[in-house]
Amino acid sequence: MRHERIEINPAIMDGKPVIRGTRVPVELVLRKLGAGMTTEAILSEHPRLALDDVRAAQAFAADYLADEDIIYR
Repeated sequence: MRHERIEINPAIMDGKPVIRGTRVPVELVLRKLGAGMTTEAILSEHPRLALDDVRAAQAFAADYLADEDIIYR
């Protein structure tokens, strides 16, 4: 599956997957959701993110856990 909103670059956050164009790690978004934070609250704390970015983080994690082929752009 293609994840156009997710970027992995060794020069950004030591290569952790981040939301493209930001330094916001996918892990951070997922941890906040897991702790019960609403999407709206996450977007309020990180105004550069969009709803589709949060959804992309969830989809990326699901594909990673499913061990599917992941294509980075």
